Amino acid sequence: MHAHSNESHDASAVNRAASLIAQSNALIIAAGAGMGVDSGLPDFRGKEGFWRAYPALRDAQIDFYTIASPAAFHASPERAWGFYGHRLALYRKTMPHHGFDLLRRWGGQMRHGLSVFTSNVDGQFQKAGFDAAHIHECHGSIAHLQCLGPCCDDVWLADDFQPDVDERSCRLRNPPPVCPHCGGLARPNILMFGDGGWIDRRSTAQGHRQDAWLSAVSRPVVIELGAGTAIPSVRHFSQRVVARYGGRLVRINPNECDVPAAQGVGLRMGAADGLAAMAKVLGG
Repeated sequence: MHAHSNESHDASAVNRAASLIAQSNALIIAAGAGMGVDSGLPDFRGKEGFWRAYPALRDAQIDFYTIASPAAFHASPERAWGFYGHRLALYRKTMPHHGFDLLRRWGGQMRHGLSVFTSNVDGQFQKAGFDAAHIHECHGSIAHLQCLGPCCDDVWLADDFQPDVDERSCRLRNPPPVCPHCGGLARPNILMFGDGGWIDRRSTAQGHRQDAWLSAVSRPVVIELGAGTAIPSVRHFSQRVVARYGGRLVRINPNECDVPAAQGVGLRMGAADGLAAMAKVLGG
């Protein structure tokens, strides 16, 4: 009986979420790491999850916070680029899951369209066909590079760089990318830990475009996907939209999915499953 009552509760939550989508005229997608995990990307939550994905770093007792820092590029460029080069190659070959298509279709049917806010650096929304002009990558993008120095505030595409990584040792075998201005080492244009050198010009411009769009919409619905509380950038954004623009929130998260009833609804599911469940109700 208990399982059944849970199920009916889930069904009514999914129905409420779907009706929030149907009633809205603007879609805001707020995506954290859980969105990419459903496409098969590694989950870095906790040391164990990170070290499962990078056993060479486990052997060296190097955790995510240590390798994902400018200090790592200064200390050992081939190891730091081994880690980021592997991720760059992985993100390039990963196919976005079906949930991306659903979101693009729902937003495309709304009067004001859609906008994406994501802490992910994997470029999966662009790959899934979303308009780059409507994406705000608050932590930057692995598809872009900058000078490690930095010697200037230039940001450029990483398209020409094809990393050759020895996965056993997590080390880059080929030459790392260099800054076209000073010839020094280049790094991903990503906000790292302990990062005073991140060039936020690109991300800031994306944020200004998004704010301008937000100021012109009414009754927006936020679908928040796989955004935890450990690094709460995405949650803060969702809450700001709800508070400032009278938005409603559909929070899809397998663990932390609570939403005050007056503000929206939480679905205790993974990103892909939650979107698929809503699609059944919305038809397609």
